[in-house]
Amino acid sequence: MKDAKYLIAYIAPLAAFAGIYLGGLWSLGSVYVGFLIIPVLETFTRNSTENYSPEEEARRSGSVFFDILLYLNVPILFTLLWYYFATVQRGDLSTFELIAMTLNTGLIVGTVGINVAHELGHRATWYEQLMSKILLMTALYMHFNIEHNRGHHKNVATDEDPSSARKGENLYVFWFRSVIQSYIHAWKLEASRLRKLGKNAMSIHNEMLRFQLVQAAYLFIVGWLFGWKMIGFAIVVAVVGFLLLETVNYIEHYGLRRKKLASGRYEKVMPHHSWNSNFELGRIFLYELTRHSDHHYKASRKYQVLRHFDKSPQLPFGYPAAMLIALIPPLWFHIIDKKIETYFQPSG
Repeated sequence: MKDAKYLIAYIAPLAAFAGIYLGGLWSLGSVYVGFLIIPVLETFTRNSTENYSPEEEARRSGSVFFDILLYLNVPILFTLLWYYFATVQRGDLSTFELIAMTLNTGLIVGTVGINVAHELGHRATWYEQLMSKILLMTALYMHFNIEHNRGHHKNVATDEDPSSARKGENLYVFWFRSVIQSYIHAWKLEASRLRKLGKNAMSIHNEMLRFQLVQAAYLFIVGWLFGWKMIGFAIVVAVVGFLLLETVNYIEHYGLRRKKLASGRYEKVMPHHSWNSNFELGRIFLYELTRHSDHHYKASRKYQVLRHFDKSPQLPFGYPAAMLIALIPPLWFHIIDKKIETYFQPSG
């Protein structure tokens, strides 16, 4: 049963399909699940700090069941996008339904698309890397594969990382800073990699260039299949998806900073450099993303074996509720700023 509980994660995409099918007030399907049902239920469900034994951890790490759960999200997402584009193409939706279905689909692009892509992007096999990039394509955020793995994990919890929110920085300012700087930094990282290999940065060897071509091809195919105006809807859905990602980025490291050592380097990334949440529903729906401290402590650990650390700063609510609160900066600052000094325990 501990393994099967992750099947619950499919409720969100199923709700998205139902929202498009039923229309009307139900058009917000996955939004109701993600930002109403889960936050409410998390106030009544347990906050588990349990870790697995070494034997159970080894079993779970080697279980293909957890991998299949991730892989199935690829056909699920593309089927949902097809259904959304085909429904919008009919042209018989009210303004509310159009907006609601776009938010509904965009949420799945952000959770199923980017979140699952994030997990697969840390895997070593070529097919998992390919699935990660295909999922990111739907959010027009393929550069995340470069910036997150080569930039964010190196610079996390420092001012050099665009994705680490500063104390007192509101979410809306962070959105612009992180989106723009992360994209630029991905180009710089790829150019640096090619220079070390003695290759021209502006050539087909540049993965960032290939990403732009792939994303443009994706938009072209959407327009060709469903009508050219549908490219605009594909872009809006992508924006909703990556803004959800950036909102998660905001709450994951807000106000936490690594010390700079006398050598000029930063201290090692430790569990207290990420905000954690052990509310189980959010953990399941986001494939344990909320146990973020262990993910940064050892990025190669698979989602099903991420651990709780007593020294990691704990959010007083789950990630979905935290995302809603972050939308109201004064409320976010009031709750979180005073917790930073309590939880942030510098190493050494």
